[in-house]
Amino acid sequence: MSDQRDSDKRPGGRTPLTPRPPAGRPTRPFKAMVFWVLLVIVLLVAFQMFEMGKTPQYRISYSEFLSQVDSGNIKKITFKGLEVRGELTTPTLVPIPNTTDRERTREVKVEQFTLALPVEDKDLPQRILDRNPDAMVEGQVPGGSMWVKVLTSGLPLLLIIGLWLLIMRQMQAGGNRAFSFGKSRARMFGGDRPRVTFNDVAGCDEAKEELHEIIEFLREPKKFQKLGGRIPKGALLLGQPGTGKTLLARAVAGEANVPFFSMSGSDFVEMFVGVGASRVRDLFETGKKHAPCILFIDEIDAVGRHRGAGLGGGHDEREQTLNQLLVEMDGFESNEGVILIAATNRADVLDPALMRPGRFDRRIVVDLPDVRGREGILRVHSRKTPLAEDVNLAVLARATPGMSGADLANVINEAALLAARKGMTKVTMDVLEDAKDKIYLGPERRSRVVKEETKRLTAYHEAGHAVVGAALKYSDPVHKVTIIPRGAAGGLTFFLPEDDRSEYSKAWCLDTITQALGGRVAEELILKRMGSGASSDIQMVSKLARRMVMHWGMSEKLGPIAFGDRDEQVFLGRDIVQNTHYSEKTSQEIDEEVKRIVDEQYERARVILEERIDILHRMANALLERETLDAAEIQTLLEGGTLAPMDPERLHAAPAEEKPAAKPAETDRKKQMPGLPPIVEPGPST
Repeated sequence: MSDQRDSDKRPGGRTPLTPRPPAGRPTRPFKAMVFWVLLVIVLLVAFQMFEMGKTPQYRISYSEFLSQVDSGNIKKITFKGLEVRGELTTPTLVPIPNTTDRERTREVKVEQFTLALPVEDKDLPQRILDRNPDAMVEGQVPGGSMWVKVLTSGLPLLLIIGLWLLIMRQMQAGGNRAFSFGKSRARMFGGDRPRVTFNDVAGCDEAKEELHEIIEFLREPKKFQKLGGRIPKGALLLGQPGTGKTLLARAVAGEANVPFFSMSGSDFVEMFVGVGASRVRDLFETGKKHAPCILFIDEIDAVGRHRGAGLGGGHDEREQTLNQLLVEMDGFESNEGVILIAATNRADVLDPALMRPGRFDRRIVVDLPDVRGREGILRVHSRKTPLAEDVNLAVLARATPGMSGADLANVINEAALLAARKGMTKVTMDVLEDAKDKIYLGPERRSRVVKEETKRLTAYHEAGHAVVGAALKYSDPVHKVTIIPRGAAGGLTFFLPEDDRSEYSKAWCLDTITQALGGRVAEELILKRMGSGASSDIQMVSKLARRMVMHWGMSEKLGPIAFGDRDEQVFLGRDIVQNTHYSEKTSQEIDEEVKRIVDEQYERARVILEERIDILHRMANALLERETLDAAEIQTLLEGGTLAPMDPERLHAAPAEEKPAAKPAETDRKKQMPGLPPIVEPGPST
């Protein structure tokens, strides 16, 4: 992928498509704020111009006022309590106190004046009229100013208007919740978010190649249209949880120089009827405005489940949303340049109409990574983690079969936290091993108080698993045995597969049943009792034996026939009904075959432990002393050796030093277990 990006920079290479800026307009709150600011400015300017056009009023002294009254120069006067406002008949020069220095005065030609009477004078109006009969004398009731009256009368109206504006602003800030429930909640990728590219994705090269081709379609459509190709309308990412489907979508957003909109499948349907279909329409309308672009719907099974009544009634709103999605993806109107990418881990529940070509043209399976993919994922997630020189990620990748990308990222994170807790500056291989065991087996519960009798029972139970498993050719190698409670278990025997398993042979199934029964057999042989600690083993054995008989055709008596058709009730999200299209006699034969398989492997485990009773005792005693045994220590005990003195501060052996427990040759195993049927070699899968 890096070579492809380098070609963009070379002369003659293709020019990346510049992302089209979102065709947005100023938001309504911003426009409203600008309007109110301009309105206030206009009102202030108008008020100022109005004040400037008025004749100025000067405050004169009481003595000067009496002088003007006696001279008959009062044209108009208004009394408001002790406050007086008036106008002179002839403008006159009047001494006015200076505003900066009250002791000094200045003469100003006054036409309008104001003053405050020192005392109430009832004869003053008549005195003014005697001097000037044409004078206009008025009186006003004392009260508030004009502005106070305006505010008093207009305050309720202002409060109502303000409350209405506040409600409208809240609606706009919340995405017009009250009036725009049908708007899409898709978020445009970009901004300050950390950019993810295909270099940050490992373990799924085929999926990256398929998605990179879609990006090439958007960048250079003419290159494919010359040969009659058309842009895929959709790509569906399928895979188990944690395999990196959403991470791949984020990488597409980082690689594609086109707008990328992300939305969850649960964002479509809400409490209001018709919201889901409206949001689907709005999502594709947004995509058309920004075409070419990519729309990503995560967990599409939330809205794309199979249509129909089902059990307990249908879901009309979700079906209406799905119908609108089907029409938008491939209806009468074309959506050229709009590609839909969706992710789900429940492809079995999706509607067939959604899965057909023309809607989702490509189904990209994102499977669990193999050993090479796991190593690449570990390298990606350990970029920012300082690793010690003894760390070998290839060894750790071989020791983590079945882990998803999310599990491996969690291993690196747990190792970093564990190293920081111990005050280390780098993450060592031992710390990675402890983190891996924590993810696989669960956290240790050393604080749990366990009685000696229970501890001894657990030690023999786990030792029985280990001894039986080490004696079987097709059983997975013993990786670790512990009697320290982890998670919900009182003890654990961890069998680690040597490679990634894609099919199960009959020999492996029989050996797995045998080693699972080794714990119960050891309890009976040594302690002469049965405990409930083997309940999970018994459940696993019963399920595996029944699958061998009913689904995998591994019964010699019944032959290669599958019994029981599953009636998939996809509306409830799981298979809850199984139709039994076979007779009662066949059902009885199935039960007999399951019991025969379990009984034979139970007896087989008993023979193995009786022949290795000394090894069983040594391993149980070692567990009581050390609480945990790794693969190297188990191998030493199986070979009859003696364990080195235990270092209190020792850590578990690193995977690079581990040696899987040796397994006897086929001829030796037959000699050790006389009378047992030979184990069938695994054949090619069909």
